[in-house]
Amino acid sequence: MKMQQISEQIEACRDELIALRRDFHRHPELGFEEHRTARTIEAYLQDLGMRTQRFAKTGVVALLEGSGPGPVLMLRADMDALPVTEENEVEYRSRNPGVMHACGHDAHMAMLLVAAKILSQHTDAFAGTIKFVFQPNEEIAGALCMIEEGVLDSPMVDAVMGLHVWTPVPSGRIGITAGPVMGGLDVFKMTIFGKGGHTGVPEDAVDPIAAAANLIQTVQMIQTREISNLKSTIIMFGRICGGTKSNIIPDQVELEGSIRFLYKGGPDSEEQPTERFVRIAEQVCRTHRCTCNIEIVHENVPLINDLRMATIARKTAADVFGHQAAVIDNVTMASEDFSEFSERVPGVFMFLGTGNAQKGTTVSHHNPRFDIDEDVLPNGVAMHVHGALNYFNATDNGKGGERTAQHSSDR
Repeated sequence: MKMQQISEQIEACRDELIALRRDFHRHPELGFEEHRTARTIEAYLQDLGMRTQRFAKTGVVALLEGSGPGPVLMLRADMDALPVTEENEVEYRSRNPGVMHACGHDAHMAMLLVAAKILSQHTDAFAGTIKFVFQPNEEIAGALCMIEEGVLDSPMVDAVMGLHVWTPVPSGRIGITAGPVMGGLDVFKMTIFGKGGHTGVPEDAVDPIAAAANLIQTVQMIQTREISNLKSTIIMFGRICGGTKSNIIPDQVELEGSIRFLYKGGPDSEEQPTERFVRIAEQVCRTHRCTCNIEIVHENVPLINDLRMATIARKTAADVFGHQAAVIDNVTMASEDFSEFSERVPGVFMFLGTGNAQKGTTVSHHNPRFDIDEDVLPNGVAMHVHGALNYFNATDNGKGGERTAQHSSDR
């Protein structure tokens, strides 16, 4: 009876849900610049009777107390947009030139706000606390800033749930998988230094372009010759810059790219993809009589779903969508800083399918023509609401959801 009542309440909020999403979409803001967005979120939550608190400049956090003491569940949505110029000819297109919600964060905020509204009407249905977290700057590791400011404490979070609209998954389905589901991400910037000269007399120069070309090819050996093919690793170059004219050998070349992996990376890991990259890059440069400077930013750890939390989420999804076949496995090498939360407390991250070819919503994320199937938004709200209630029902007075020492310590 409770589930039917909640479903009717969510459906009654459909127009409000879409309006919220479109308002956020019209007014996108980049990471840590989400000032209007934060004010909108604060006003909505305060109208529900919740007290809000700021974290990491523009992040917003609110607490909802249940019928009694119990575990603390964190529900998280990200807030930031991307430096993309929108090409969609829709009524709600971005009004901020060069900025666009091209990843669906507008939908995430709208769904979590409406979920907060519904859950605030059912505090008698759970014992514990729900912490609603609206996080800025997801695209560049904003989660760590919130963690450093104590978002997982006061009260201490026992578990976390998150959800992402996902165009590669068809509308009407949801991807929920236990274990690794999104890649760890290290970003590199490097400069190769040679000796400039005339292309007609290359022997008098030291060519950094040749070194760069060799390096790009050689580091690809890491995935196939040094790390098992069963352990997904991707090394990609996204930028290369060097030279000023066709007959001039430049004295330096700049390269930028990313290293992604679906396992625990770092110098203590068996695979050590980034450490291997640095070793090979330095050796290739020496072979070409060049030197190099390499900067590594460890942007995201792999996102690994807790088995118990994923089990709760899959059961919830089967009820929300009406059949088990709607729940599929989904793993991607894209990265998400939700991983910083789920590394510290048991968590689950879900992929809400929004791919609908007839509506033109199968375009890749981060594309200027990205859009979503808004008909899936009520199901996203339902996953937040029923997922939270099922978590509390599955937790015996909080004992099953307490944060372990391993999770509570920072990396």
